[in-house]
Amino acid sequence: MRITYGPWGETLEELTEAARAAERAGAEVVWVPEMHRSAIVPAAALARSTESAAIGTAIALAFTRSPMVTALEALDVDEMSGGRFILGLGTGVQRLNEDWHNVRWGKPVGRLRETVGAIRHFWARCTSGEPILLDGEHAPMRIRGYRRPFPVVRSRIPIYLAAVGPAMTRLAAEIGDGWISHELCSPAYLAERILPEVTAGLARTPGKGREDLDLVVSACCSVDADPRVARRRAAGLVGFYASVRSYTDFFAFHDLADEQAVVVETFRSGRGADHLGDVVPDRMVDAVTLAGTPGEVRARLAAYEGLADTVKLTPPTHGLPSADTRAAQQSIIQLIAEITGGQA
Repeated sequence: MRITYGPWGETLEELTEAARAAERAGAEVVWVPEMHRSAIVPAAALARSTESAAIGTAIALAFTRSPMVTALEALDVDEMSGGRFILGLGTGVQRLNEDWHNVRWGKPVGRLRETVGAIRHFWARCTSGEPILLDGEHAPMRIRGYRRPFPVVRSRIPIYLAAVGPAMTRLAAEIGDGWISHELCSPAYLAERILPEVTAGLARTPGKGREDLDLVVSACCSVDADPRVARRRAAGLVGFYASVRSYTDFFAFHDLADEQAVVVETFRSGRGADHLGDVVPDRMVDAVTLAGTPGEVRARLAAYEGLADTVKLTPPTHGLPSADTRAAQQSIIQLIAEITGGQA
């Protein structure tokens, strides 16, 4: 498995310093999310501040930019990084699209399919000057009189798709170069719920095999010599997601329905979603995160061998002061170095 990392920083300077440290430690990809920052600007900053690690978005929102803008941004970051960019796209949820970004939701699976097709079509033709004409229900493209006057590093940049549900997972396997999991994805859930859909999606593309798809597991990671400290740092993230009823099946799969019900009730009583860690038992944390001593985390990480191709480690942030997230980050980077033989 490839070990990769999602750096954290209160400032862009701290973010880039963390990315450089992770790269030295042996992380093969450094990933940036989209929520409190845009995905593309930090990706550009990391492209300039790193040398060998790939730069990925995990994820950029697919529908809040036009396919042409997304394609142009990807070409620019790929140029800045010398061909190291991975465009990770996700749909987000309906409320985020409609209420936060004033973007129609529609049919997300069909729309993402057309969006990816339009981006790739644009990359393949943008320097030729020929018309770019695509029909479509969701992402048509009508471009005449346009030619990008700059050379492109690659006319096909890898596109990874984030997916949770079965239909989107099948789409990721069918048309994506990679699949990116939710932040909570245990080895058992990957094996029993995700891989069958991946197999079904791959079967839709003749000639495409399992080796042609990079399966990226996102894992909240918390490492400390004191396992209690490690687990309490990760509990806030588990509580955040457990407060959402749409994850009922996920927690039930892990025999955590009763524990989730306590979290939901606490949330309904008026507690903020970022501050539910104290009602999350260690059993919940152990089931869905990589938290514990260095030895415990390495053992849990090893459970993904043979199932995932890549693991993306990220530090916990929900309900934590910056100092705790910073300490968690340093411990993860140290662990990466120990696993890969890199420089701590």
